[in-house]
Amino acid sequence: MGKLDGRVAIVTGAAMGIGRGVAGALAHEGANVIVADVDETAGAGAAKWLIDEWGVQAKVMRTDVTERDQVHAMVDAATAEFGRLDILVNNAWRPLGYARLEKTAEENMRAGFDMGVMAAFWAMQRAYPALAEHGTGRVINMCSLNGVNAHMYSVYYNTAKEALRSMTRTAAREWAPKHVCCNVICPGAKSAAYERVAAANPQMAAAQEAANPMGRIGDPLDDIGTVAAFLASDDSRYLTGNTLFVDGGSHINGVQWAPQVD
Repeated sequence: MGKLDGRVAIVTGAAMGIGRGVAGALAHEGANVIVADVDETAGAGAAKWLIDEWGVQAKVMRTDVTERDQVHAMVDAATAEFGRLDILVNNAWRPLGYARLEKTAEENMRAGFDMGVMAAFWAMQRAYPALAEHGTGRVINMCSLNGVNAHMYSVYYNTAKEALRSMTRTAAREWAPKHVCCNVICPGAKSAAYERVAAANPQMAAAQEAANPMGRIGDPLDDIGTVAAFLASDDSRYLTGNTLFVDGGSHINGVQWAPQVD
């Protein structure tokens, strides 16, 4: 018996990286999962992995989270397929590159807010009735140390993620009477985006890993996903409005993050 048996989750950006790890951890505890991702082929692979590895039901749904109608359809598909929705994980992100603030294009700022804020806003609004129905509603929003520590060259990302943290706390306060718990994870893990940056900046990546108090960068499934599964379960029923830094302690003294940018 898993802690999430019979419950239903949506994980956006679940085809790879942290999203895939979170989906796996939820499935390990028995949750059925909507794998929402703009990459339908990779999403199908992730859904098959969930089914084969843990015997849950999983359905891939191609979703561009910057399109409100597609986000609404994603939520509606979960309730139509499984009859309920208990867990919403807003994780999807598409990198837009790195630039100094004065050189950041306005369209990138707007795109960052669409991906990081509006996508979660649309999903949370649409999902609220289902999340509030059974007293098991959980919203887990993936934010970032980039915003907390003001990492260089990603102002659109930093700003969007901090806005998402604020929205999460607001939802936590408003939705607490319906037992819909809303929390944030700021992960430190080897996501696909991290791997790309690390490959282009190997010395920075080595310094970052060495500076981590635990001496490593986390695993999406075993380090990040397990915390998400806790937040999704009844074990966290009295925990809401919080930010969990799941990063091996790297937030304590900041992070060595200075990629090469003109």
